[in-house]
Amino acid sequence: MKKVLILGGSGFIGRNLSLFLSKAGYEVYSFDLVKPTNHVLPEVHYIAGDFFDDDDLKSAIEDKDYIIHAISTINPGNSNECYVRGYEKDFLQTVKLCNLLIGRSTRLIFLSSGGTVYGHHEIQPINENVLPQPINHYGNIKLCMENTIRTFNYQMHIKMLIVRISNPYGPGQDFKKGVGFIDAVLKNAISGEPVMVWGDGKNVRDYIYIEDVCKMITSLMEYNGEYDTFNVSSGIGVSQNEVIESVKGMGLKPQVVYMDKRSVDVRKIILDNSRMKTVWKKELITLEEGLKNYYNYLLNEN
Repeated sequence: MKKVLILGGSGFIGRNLSLFLSKAGYEVYSFDLVKPTNHVLPEVHYIAGDFFDDDDLKSAIEDKDYIIHAISTINPGNSNECYVRGYEKDFLQTVKLCNLLIGRSTRLIFLSSGGTVYGHHEIQPINENVLPQPINHYGNIKLCMENTIRTFNYQMHIKMLIVRISNPYGPGQDFKKGVGFIDAVLKNAISGEPVMVWGDGKNVRDYIYIEDVCKMITSLMEYNGEYDTFNVSSGIGVSQNEVIESVKGMGLKPQVVYMDKRSVDVRKIILDNSRMKTVWKKELITLEEGLKNYYNYLLNEN
């Protein structure tokens, strides 16, 4: 059984990947600062350690066949304040990780941000060949990591992969950590709290259900083709106002408060998933299905 290490395994994407990969037949190791106390999966090995401690990192990656890098200490909303930490910690430690993998057969899959690395572009949807022009430090730090990985690939003749995820949503997300518009709309509509919208609500995003994200990433585990970068997305753009209307159509009554727009937000981002669909060829969960699935999950959790 092949061993997979998920760096940031207690996060939103990491937890869902742990579950999905374990069901797919991989031996999964979830690495994070502390071992989780809830939503613990009996088939997953939990490792408590510090990604930024070289000894902890060396120990964690030992004898692993795959490493999924899902750690970030900043998010798009706070990156203008915390960017130094992102460059000094996230970026530099990712360079060290790549260096530790020299001479190994371990495959690294880096989870980048399709919603921020591209920046403003008139032509949508955006494919992987478009020149990235991030407008916030979060996206730029992700792009720095991507380029480091590509350089290691070229110099060492290896194939580490880059996954540019659009806007995932679903079970396990927490919008209070800085990302997750759909998460905020559903949870606040249930609790009666107001939903904060930065701008006029016309910002367009490419929302994808977390289950589909996990399926696509898993399909890349054994990929040996020519590409090193993949958009993981629905390929469909939806505005924040349209999300709110869809939630209203489910019988909920979200209270919306429109705030001043933020400089860190791209107006429109839709990712072309044609390349990914050559590897993962099945149908994706629609936004309507995903909203209902997540809503039912939240009701059962409460």
